[in-house]
Amino acid sequence: MIGGTWFLGKQIAEDALARGWEVTTFNRGRSGTDVAGVRPVHGDRTVEEDLWRLAGQGPWDVVIDTSSSDLAPRDVLVSAIALKDAVGRWVHLSTVSVYQGWPHLTLTEDSPLLECPADADETYGYTGEDGSPTIYGFQKVGGERAVAQTLGEDRVVLLRPGVILGPGEYVGRLPWWLNRARQGGPLLAPAPADRRIQPVDVRDVATFALDQAQGESHGGFNIAHPDGLAMQEFLAECLAVTGGAGKPVWASPEALTAQGVRQWTELPLWRTHAGVWAVDAGRAVAAGLRCRPLRETIRDTWEWMAADGRPVDHPRWAEHGIDRDKEAKVLASLSSGL
Repeated sequence: MIGGTWFLGKQIAEDALARGWEVTTFNRGRSGTDVAGVRPVHGDRTVEEDLWRLAGQGPWDVVIDTSSSDLAPRDVLVSAIALKDAVGRWVHLSTVSVYQGWPHLTLTEDSPLLECPADADETYGYTGEDGSPTIYGFQKVGGERAVAQTLGEDRVVLLRPGVILGPGEYVGRLPWWLNRARQGGPLLAPAPADRRIQPVDVRDVATFALDQAQGESHGGFNIAHPDGLAMQEFLAECLAVTGGAGKPVWASPEALTAQGVRQWTELPLWRTHAGVWAVDAGRAVAAGLRCRPLRETIRDTWEWMAADGRPVDHPRWAEHGIDRDKEAKVLASLSSGL
């Protein structure tokens, strides 16, 4: 495993050990701690010498790469070149942002991708005026191509999740909603209340990744909850599990935008684009993806938080959640009809 110390990587490492697998993890040893039972190898995947040192400790049946989020394609390419003769298969964590139509259109695995060469540097791509496409999406396409071109497409599985939630979450989306629900009072909520969201549980992504690691499939899989949960049900569950005496106050997208509420961050999981929660995961479901009810994810995340669960420090945590003073001003404007 490249990564393996926090959130999805940690979950995969723990689950692989539970299956009786021998697990080697490769990371810098700076974020989180190595899971007990793995064989840790510390190094920097952007340093070619470290990668060749790692390759010399193989071979392995499979690489599961959960740590390429902030890497340029050319850095992923160096990793793939160094390890290609030491591994049988490669399971690569990518993102739904690789599609040209994200987040405007309904997406399947056959939807067209953005364009990015496998050897691109960190400057390749652009972010559109409305926030799509993103440099991140271009970069992740390049990372996919780096692996597929180096190992051959028949040896590579590409997992393209949207939003992953659950115990250990480091981004802070679900933890913010849970903490806000616990505080009670009028709760600013993004309408329409019946819009369904499709986050997936980290434990279900880990199970699917391991299943594909030992399987024979290849190519891309969209990872999204096939059933999802309506936003009103999501907030009701957050209030129920935390015991918060709050009541959602639903505001239209137009009202929220007029008040300067930032999509995706100030109200986590809210985005107005039609395709953001319209991701077809049919191919993954046919290949064995099973998603637990999101109510279970909410409940288990709160239990983790209540037990003093702490994620690794990550700058994205601070990006999420609307300031209480700003929320109060928005709520006041809604009640006065402004």
